Amino acid sequence: MGFRINTNIGALNAHANSVVNARELDKSLSRLSSGLRINSAADDASGMAIADSLRSQAATLGQAINNGNDA
Repeated sequence: MGFRINTNIGALNAHANSVVNARELDKSLSRLSSGLRINSAADDASGMAIADSLRSQAATLGQAINNGNDA
């Protein structure tokens, strides 16, 4: 008596497509919920560097204003 291995190719393909769709949905939802155009360096590497620099400058200027108000 030999062994027989049954494989449901259709189910395997459906599962693989489901995983891809879930990953894409996750990415879309994170983009929508953040409200930012650039969420990671993968979206726009140079834009992310510029955005980080501007955020840093804004935080520095905000702290300088606070320091000036406290003096």
